Amino acid sequence: MYLKCMKHLVTEEQFRKTKAIVEKFAASGGLGEILQQRLLERREKTKNWVYDYWLEDMYLNNRLPLPVNSSPAMVFPHQKFHNQSDYLRFAAHLISGVLDYKALLDAHALPPDCARGQLAGTPLCMEQYYKLFSSYRLPGCKKDTLVAQKSSIMPEPEHVIIACKNQFFVLDVVINFRRLNESDLFTQLEKIVKMAANEQERLPPIGLLTTDGRTEWAKAREVIMKDSTNRDSLDMIERCICLVCLDEPTMLEPTDTNHALQMLHGGGVDKNSGNRWYDKPILKFIVGMDGACGVVCEHSPFEGIVLVQCSEHLLKYMNELAVTGSPAKLVRAASVSELSAPRRLRWKCSPEIQGLLASSVDKLQSLVRNLDLNVYKFKVYGKEFIKEQKMSPDAYIQVALQLAFYRCQRRQVCTYESASTRRFQDGRVDNIRSATIEAFEFVKAMTEGKSSLPDSEKMQKLWSAINAQTNYTVLAITGMGIDNHLLGLREIALEMKMEKPEIFTDETYMISNHFILSTSQVPTTVEMFCCYGPVVPNGYGACYNPQSDHIIFCISSFRNCKESCSTTFAKAMEEVLLDMRDLCIKFNTPKKASVSEGTAKQGKQGKPGSKP
Repeated sequence: MYLKCMKHLVTEEQFRKTKAIVEKFAASGGLGEILQQRLLERREKTKNWVYDYWLEDMYLNNRLPLPVNSSPAMVFPHQKFHNQSDYLRFAAHLISGVLDYKALLDAHALPPDCARGQLAGTPLCMEQYYKLFSSYRLPGCKKDTLVAQKSSIMPEPEHVIIACKNQFFVLDVVINFRRLNESDLFTQLEKIVKMAANEQERLPPIGLLTTDGRTEWAKAREVIMKDSTNRDSLDMIERCICLVCLDEPTMLEPTDTNHALQMLHGGGVDKNSGNRWYDKPILKFIVGMDGACGVVCEHSPFEGIVLVQCSEHLLKYMNELAVTGSPAKLVRAASVSELSAPRRLRWKCSPEIQGLLASSVDKLQSLVRNLDLNVYKFKVYGKEFIKEQKMSPDAYIQVALQLAFYRCQRRQVCTYESASTRRFQDGRVDNIRSATIEAFEFVKAMTEGKSSLPDSEKMQKLWSAINAQTNYTVLAITGMGIDNHLLGLREIALEMKMEKPEIFTDETYMISNHFILSTSQVPTTVEMFCCYGPVVPNGYGACYNPQSDHIIFCISSFRNCKESCSTTFAKAMEEVLLDMRDLCIKFNTPKKASVSEGTAKQGKQGKPGSKP
């Protein structure tokens, strides 16, 4: 499968070399069999043989800064706040919704997710949900640690951290075993805004340190920890339920793209980038005075579906609260008569810490300037038209992405599409390798053979590409993808203190893991969308949200790469989707794809117990 995936993506000479290496590795009695046997032994001793390997490779070993490079964001609908009271009331409702969702999790009252489409009805592992409020990513000099905060010794956290004007405040949300109601939360937020406005009390924007590379932040944290005041402040942040960031207005046009940039990186040091703390997984809820609202999350404990489900719960909760004054089934707490003022977190900033902050600022500003983002809504048709063609919307869009990239750069490149493996206990994701040979044949036919090849043949090639994409999706979500397996073989060799096998030092393997197209479908049932940055310097991030009559795309790239441009790619997507529609209308005789349509994405979400 590895050879099939890579044959058309490397030179003939390189492929011949790779083929010989792979055949030697896979030979009877060879190194591959030895490593495979060790993996089988590991499977018997662990809940999920690939989980730790995958977590470290995908996230914890990565030394890049979290903003843009790792942390995705969900952008909520634009809010129209007429005054500060509107703004703070929205934040109070949001915090109440978070507490409501946390109560569901604490009671294990969330209904289990089930797969849709192919293998419909299969229960899916829910473990990721229970890491929303109980984990923290601790920076390390060589590798980060995902800390689980469940403890029989320490009490459950009962506070939220509020960031306002780059300052951090402790907001106790449970007092005397009673949860604060929205009115009390609103009162406390008013106090925080007033405290933050006091310039004489204002402290340096320590949160900027969490925007730095992971090694740099780990070293800075060691310096900060030398002071007991700083240790106490760090402890309060690291043990909080979540962060809520009350952002200053940016004075930018309220477009989807500008809102998405605010969620991803805060706009820079002169805007809201210091009003964040990026290590806390769940969730940095952002409420901008100018109506830019959403959430940015540290991605290592959970996948996008968890972020979507939590966000949808919150928006529905808040909408119900706004309409009726009280969500259904909510037992409203009585107001707490004596509310002490929220506490400002203090920091002792030595000259060394000030120097570290200055260094972090320079790198952040460079990152902010470099990100090229385009949030684009394709309005001509959506997933309903694609379903009418009896095609998988996800597979169709993936093939369109291949065609758009080919038209931009006249080449096909390794592509990553996340496929959930939650059918297995502790399952996370594997990779759907969308750059198939069938997709390659289709994009060439639609580009180089635009006038010479009959449209009926192009339609046949489209169906071949759709079927290849759908079939690979099924393999990936049922534990038969190649990426996790190859990762396991590589890591088990490392554990055995072997010299790295040649298959993993070969240039083809390096190319296979350089994902110039990093893609993901993140569908929602309410009005919002997800965005993230590219994963390589010369790459694109392409997140999409297919709705019935439109498709939202979030295309990201880096400005310092001359090969890429998010606006150019978005325009190519528009043209490609129109061309594919025209082709289908003229020549498609709707038929069932060779594998059931629904396997893509919405069906990629097993009850704990089964093993990959």
